[in-house]
Amino acid sequence: MTISKWNIDATHSGVHFVARHMVITKVRGSFKAFTGTLELDEGDLSRSKIHATIDATSIDTAEERRDAHLKSPDFLDVEKFPTLVFDSKSITKSGDDFIVTGDLTLHGVTKEVTLKAEVGGQGKDPWGNQRTAFSATTSINREDFGLKWNQVLEAGGLLVGTKIDIELDVQAILDAKATVAA
Repeated sequence: MTISKWNIDATHSGVHFVARHMVITKVRGSFKAFTGTLELDEGDLSRSKIHATIDATSIDTAEERRDAHLKSPDFLDVEKFPTLVFDSKSITKSGDDFIVTGDLTLHGVTKEVTLKAEVGGQGKDPWGNQRTAFSATTSINREDFGLKWNQVLEAGGLLVGTKIDIELDVQAILDAKATVAA
């Protein structure tokens, strides 16, 4: 069995999140800098592995003051915890989709998370690179990772929701020089 190695193409990928704001609306954001690798066994995807590292300082919600607050010790504390890391532990087929279970390390806390993933397909780009793509979603409770800052609103409820929805769109390029024999 041969496992192919793929490098995430950050210019054609996205790491997005959605959080409730003031109970009544949602704020969307993304991380602009990240890297990662996929080790894919296309004959049996359950033997595949995913590793990704996200630069916490690259958080972007299109509002500079909010981004500065999210980088502060109230939230991500990027000076102490400059990266978020995901390492898969298992991949299982579920209908047409896949369930990817792995460890997410955020704010110095590691918790198991489960993502629902959809394979987008494969193809060659105009420059001869073989590409693969997938999308995945999950939700986490930010308080489970020690991100507990909040403010009670006058009308009730909290300024920042605890549930964070995560949406990934990933495109990766085959590293033709690297294969892993298993």
